[in-house]
Amino acid sequence: MGIPSDDVVVFQKAKRPGEASVITVNCPDKTGLGCDICRIILDFGLCIRKADFSTDGIWCYVVLWVVPHSNSTKVKWSNLENQLLSVCPSCSVPYYFYPQTTCSSPPAVYLLKFLCSDRNGLLHDVTEILSDLELSIQRVKVTTTPDDRVLDLFFITDNMDLLHTKERQDKTLKQLRAVLGESCTSCELQLVGPEYDPHHGIPSLSPVVAEELFRCELLDKEIRSQALSPDMTKLKNANVTIDNSLSPAHTLLQIHCADHKGLLYDIMRTLKDSNIKIAYGRFSPTTKGYRDLDLFIQQKDGKKIQDPEEQSALCLSLKVEMLHPLRVIIANRGPDTELLVANPVELSGKGRPLVFYDVTLALKALRICIFSAEIGRISASDREWEVYSFLLEENSKFQLSNMVAKNQIVDRVRRTLMGW
Repeated sequence: MGIPSDDVVVFQKAKRPGEASVITVNCPDKTGLGCDICRIILDFGLCIRKADFSTDGIWCYVVLWVVPHSNSTKVKWSNLENQLLSVCPSCSVPYYFYPQTTCSSPPAVYLLKFLCSDRNGLLHDVTEILSDLELSIQRVKVTTTPDDRVLDLFFITDNMDLLHTKERQDKTLKQLRAVLGESCTSCELQLVGPEYDPHHGIPSLSPVVAEELFRCELLDKEIRSQALSPDMTKLKNANVTIDNSLSPAHTLLQIHCADHKGLLYDIMRTLKDSNIKIAYGRFSPTTKGYRDLDLFIQQKDGKKIQDPEEQSALCLSLKVEMLHPLRVIIANRGPDTELLVANPVELSGKGRPLVFYDVTLALKALRICIFSAEIGRISASDREWEVYSFLLEENSKFQLSNMVAKNQIVDRVRRTLMGW
């Protein structure tokens, strides 16, 4: 029983720039596999142009047409294959013995600590190196000293699970020192002890800020910094419908919405956390900035979704994720200006990939220096959120006391996160 591991993940690489590469995954099925695959695709800087997937509840077959989000993205295909294989149920044992969930120990966490002179874009340059090395950022603590030096603490995990080796550590430190330059007086990497708290919180948010950041819906009359700019109101045109008349065993879920980076991941994450099983799905190419997704789904017990309240709850959850999968606001913390970005955490505990990367990229492009930064977790609105906090420094272009400048920053950060 089972199939050779060489056939589980197959790549057909694009022959010319602009063409899509085709990724095929053929393996035993499990609830949430589509979410896990889409998360990895997003983490490798790839955009899913279209997709087809089907399963009989035992085996699944997934085909993805992907292109890089950026022309500068260099796909490490062998590493991508390894990551995809890591989330596929084992094919070396009979499929009927495979459990729907697996237990694995959490990855080892390492502390990267360095001290150097501050400069514009430094935080993003470090983040870019870590991303290229496939090191995931779990927590960050960035502090600027009075003499314009920065002490940065990155708590990281290794997607390749090799950071315990001297060769991997030496390569990481060498590339970081090259970016930090001669002003770097200290750069260290060490395994953290049991005192590390993966659920580290953030400084308490005021009730007003928390309400704005975690609210479920955005009103048309919204005028605060979370409000959508006029050319982004197409996000509000999301349409989610449920039909039980076309299949005797499955509910048809149809979604029409504006496209954004990680859209399929956001949908699959919501379905995974709702214990929804997908039998067949088709993710259509973008048409005038919009996407269509057709899914034949079942509840965890293998039945259709018949209850009207359950149908409404699922549709509402999906609409909220499509309206604003990432929350971006600017608030005042005492005399300081704070940029806050929040995204939902999967029930499995995994946060969204590349959020810190995209935010620091946007701030670097705006030439806004970051005085301090921090990542933490917080529970709000009956779910866990990953919250990114950045204290910003003023420059000649952006006077942070000016609401127009604040809205420009929010808009640029959100656009970068959404891939627009």
